[in-house]
Amino acid sequence: MGRQSGTKGVALTPAQLLLCDYIRDSLTEERAVREVPMFGGLSFMVDERMIVAAQKNGDLLVRIDPAQSKELLCLPDTTQAEMGKGRSMWLSWVVAKGTLTATQVSFWIGVAMAYRKRTIAQGQNRS
Repeated sequence: MGRQSGTKGVALTPAQLLLCDYIRDSLTEERAVREVPMFGGLSFMVDERMIVAAQKNGDLLVRIDPAQSKELLCLPDTTQAEMGKGRSMWLSWVVAKGTLTATQVSFWIGVAMAYRKRTIAQGQNRS
């Protein structure tokens, strides 16, 4: 399938541009990556499943294993994701806040991809 960029015609903030570069660098080994504007940012899909999104303010929305939620929420500048003020996206999503380094983005991509691979191994169709 290859890579498909969804940035054509999408105005990205400088913070998003940098974050997107870090995300792309972390996903170079993945064969089917697609970029899709959604959730007010640019989402990155791997094999048609969203794993992360670069939000307009430069925060990173990350799909995680709900079993790791408590542990990951203890990390600095990490919060439970919300769909609007006070509406939690449940335990499957966190936000890594602030200006992230390439190393931090790589860490979060690793977390998201590990969960993604576990769901495939367990035969879950969508996750």
